[in-house]
Amino acid sequence: MKELLYKNWEELAGRYDWIEDMHGVPQDPVHHAEGDVAIHTQMVLDALVGLEEFKDLPEEKKAILWIAALLHDVEKRSTTYQETNGSIVSPGHAKKGALTARQVLFKEFDVPFETREQIVGLVRHHGLPLWVFHKPDPQKALLQASLEVNTNLVAILAKADVLGRICNDQQELLDRISLFEEYCREQRCAGQPFPFATDLSRFHYFHAESPSVDYVPFDDTTCEVTLMSGLPGMGKDSYIQQHLSGLPVISLDEIRQAYKIKPEDTSANGWVAQQAKEQARVYLRAKTDFVWNATNISKQMRSQLIELFASYRARVRIVYIEQPYKQWKLQNGSRQEMVPAKVLERMLAKWEVPKLHEAYSVKYVVAARATR
Repeated sequence: MKELLYKNWEELAGRYDWIEDMHGVPQDPVHHAEGDVAIHTQMVLDALVGLEEFKDLPEEKKAILWIAALLHDVEKRSTTYQETNGSIVSPGHAKKGALTARQVLFKEFDVPFETREQIVGLVRHHGLPLWVFHKPDPQKALLQASLEVNTNLVAILAKADVLGRICNDQQELLDRISLFEEYCREQRCAGQPFPFATDLSRFHYFHAESPSVDYVPFDDTTCEVTLMSGLPGMGKDSYIQQHLSGLPVISLDEIRQAYKIKPEDTSANGWVAQQAKEQARVYLRAKTDFVWNATNISKQMRSQLIELFASYRARVRIVYIEQPYKQWKLQNGSRQEMVPAKVLERMLAKWEVPKLHEAYSVKYVVAARATR
């Protein structure tokens, strides 16, 4: 990460395509009269380091914020277009930008897991202070974000984002950020995750429409499902052998191997998943604990499974496995069923690390980085 931190813009643009690509990406002149995304990003970085809130932070948090500001609009390059009325929009750039930020920090800079995920969370939620009250459920949107990222840092980044642009409604936008900060304090999540009473309370709030964030439901769960998550070759099988050896395991890889289905054959994914779900229903009906062993790298993929398991009143915990990039490539290369490089790259583009609001619990098993 030191390769990026506080570096000269021209130097960075000459070294990294994802920064150079910001040049020439247009923005709507009503909201961004300063010019393209590259100009805006440089102005945001300048505004950030000038904020008193930034100056008062520990160096580690300063670094996290600075890198997040550098990356916050990285995917306007792929999402920007002009509407028929002439307006320039970039829908979904924060969500896609978070995926890109995770890939860049994982592959190119070997950033420590917790630091990387804070940066990713800031990129994902940098617009939340401006739009939280436009969400269908502002409270749920805020509390979910608080489980992913420090909301105080989100507010600082949003302020720099507003100050790093030229527009007529700048003061109105700054007022929205002040309201967001007050809302965070009111909702008990200013700079911290919302303190749910129990894991079950948190799960019910996000999945079962609990009447209140403080509601503590009766625990009527009948079994526990361990949902493995991680890119291929990260070490999920080894973890199961070492820590979960007494439990039955449903493995999508084993189903593919049994029917001689190659990893790159995506046309068979639906059939493989259906066979696995039929096995899961047998265990769920018998109220038997088991392990679901697959990559489960996207939130959508995990949510479909968690919904199925929870419908049988199973308690679902996620175990996420991660190795450093270089070690991961080595491990995949040594597997008996090596996943082709093009498949790995396709999966990296969809890679979303599990967050606490998705399940009853999330365990992160992340290997230490080598000293650099």
